Amino acid sequence: MSIFTPTNQIRLTNVAIVRMKKGGKRFEIACYKNKVMSWRSGAEKDLDEVLQTDKVFINVSKGQVAKKEDLSKAFGTEDVTEICKQILAKGELQVSDKERQTQLEQMFRDIATIVAEKCVNPETKRPYTVSLIERAMKDIHYSVKANKSTKQQALEVIRQLRESIQIQRAHMRLRFVLPAKEGKKLKEKLKPLIKVVESEDFDDQLEMVCLIDPGCYREIDELIRCETKGKGSLEVLSLKDVEEGDEKLE
Repeated sequence: MSIFTPTNQIRLTNVAIVRMKKGGKRFEIACYKNKVMSWRSGAEKDLDEVLQTDKVFINVSKGQVAKKEDLSKAFGTEDVTEICKQILAKGELQVSDKERQTQLEQMFRDIATIVAEKCVNPETKRPYTVSLIERAMKDIHYSVKANKSTKQQALEVIRQLRESIQIQRAHMRLRFVLPAKEGKKLKEKLKPLIKVVESEDFDDQLEMVCLIDPGCYREIDELIRCETKGKGSLEVLSLKDVEEGDEKLE
């Protein structure tokens, strides 16, 4: 597919159009195929690698560029980079039915892969295979959303699957060492963030090995650094507390 744009004399090839309706008007940007989803998933962070041109159009095929006043009225800014990011995030990727189906099938597999990598059966601590997660997603009739990242959707899938199968995020194993002075007080603040305490030694300092939900890591790290003014230490012993072997879904 080759589009000739007479307004700026750029011939755009291999175009993926992302369209967004805002303020009663249609706005489009011309992107490289395969790059739109990479941007949305966070794999691609360079906007120049995604956009074929930094212009915003009302019709890419005809090369009709949007007027500045229309952009300002609809988006509240004339910053074209910011506008392109908004369209990329919330706009609709224009693809053929066959392309869309292929894209959704790939996203479905990617979401299942992320869930399988991050989760275990809480009773056995064994991970689920990707195919079992795919089957469970089909059982709950999960519908992939093309304009949301696979990571976001994986978290949503985990929440939904909890209603039908035994599943939870695999715990991280941490060791932290805290000065005795701050140790007792800080231990009380850390308690709600810890799932399981595996070992605890309080002599001239507090040393603890514990399991946490990965989502709490940043909060724990900040708490230890701030409360001990850098004197405490935090070490990740394992990213996932799992048993060997795959879980079987009966």
